[in-house]
Amino acid sequence: MEVLRPKEIETHPGDSVVRWARRQLEIARDILDNPGGGLLFATQTIGQVKAALSERDAARWESVVALLDRAEDAAVRRAFDTARQLLDEAAGNLS
Repeated sequence: MEVLRPKEIETHPGDSVVRWARRQLEIARDILDNPGGGLLFATQTIGQVKAALSERDAARWESVVALLDRAEDAAVRRAFDTARQLLDEAAGNLS
């Protein structure tokens, strides 16, 4: 078997990334302060959304990624209300 290169992965083509990102942020918001790993999974989810948006169009999503950076920082510092507010704002700016 000859392997030339990995297949390209296009998990959320075009603007379908917006629907996916909103859903992911909704999940992160819901599990943020759940005992048993909620914070870990929420911050991981936030990071995945930031990476996906930046990868597709860093300039377009710069303000959303900045909000997600702040939300992630607030979550780690256990400022859950602030983190939720920032997640809501970021999700609202996805369009």
